[in-house]
Amino acid sequence: MGTFADLAPRASAWPLYLQFLARFVQADGRVIDFSTRAHQSTSEGQSYGMVFALIAGDRATFDRLWQWSVTNLGDGRLDDKLPAWQWGHRDNGTWGIMDRNSAADADLWFAFALAEAARVWSSPAYASAARALLRLVASQEVVTLPGFGPMLLPGPQGFIKDGPGHCRNWRVNPSYLPVPLLRRLAVFDPAGPWGTLAGQAAILVRTVSSVGIVPDWATYSAGDCGHGFLRDPARGNVSSYDAVRVYLWAGMTSDKDDARRALIQALLPNAARVEDNPVPPERMHVETGRVEGVGPLGFSAALLPFLKAVGSQL
Repeated sequence: MGTFADLAPRASAWPLYLQFLARFVQADGRVIDFSTRAHQSTSEGQSYGMVFALIAGDRATFDRLWQWSVTNLGDGRLDDKLPAWQWGHRDNGTWGIMDRNSAADADLWFAFALAEAARVWSSPAYASAARALLRLVASQEVVTLPGFGPMLLPGPQGFIKDGPGHCRNWRVNPSYLPVPLLRRLAVFDPAGPWGTLAGQAAILVRTVSSVGIVPDWATYSAGDCGHGFLRDPARGNVSSYDAVRVYLWAGMTSDKDDARRALIQALLPNAARVEDNPVPPERMHVETGRVEGVGPLGFSAALLPFLKAVGSQL
């Protein structure tokens, strides 16, 4: 991984980034989740790590993270396929891909990191890689929900289910649509669906939220089984480890963005509930507003930008 002295001055001035490298990043660029039995690496972890390295001005680490992802999540290339989302210690004792399905949020964060790296470090190769990923996302993970419009699926496989008769269900994850990310991708790839998806993200959150609480997952139905968003059959209407990111993305969205105003308006009723507690709850229930458990430290960090954004409106 190199020594800390090798890092750019900007990285050296960011202690938490250095701790992240020391604790979670292997010398070859693998980001490890030690909390799992498989000591897994995920496309989300790799892509977030690349964003951190970009912000830190640490191009050497950025390249290691990307090359590890290409080699291990893409079997050597990611211009013709989306990255597998999960890699780790398999039940048969070997190391490798555990689930070849991709995670759409990670795919977008990879593309964002590469597109911004191309701009910051004047590298056309990064831009080419970003465009290849975005083409695959647009063709494999973006669908049109009848009566609602374009939407990002969590991945290309397993999120569309046909029921009896003329019925189809699509599962969606509101936290997979960070508006600031989509706005930047729309600038980089104006012909893509990213700007439209940014507007759709706000509509989605407003539609599936109740009393300011957005669920981790939601299901959209069309046909004989009904029409519109319903309680997700697998996860119910629980708001927890996925949905907390919706509040983070809302707080990070520019105050000049119309989508931010819509997001804050939809989530505002939850601000007082969260602010009145010493720590955020681990779980909230969309339909009743009931809260359970104590959220980890990361929940507090994720909610701070949101609480700051709505502070003047409480």
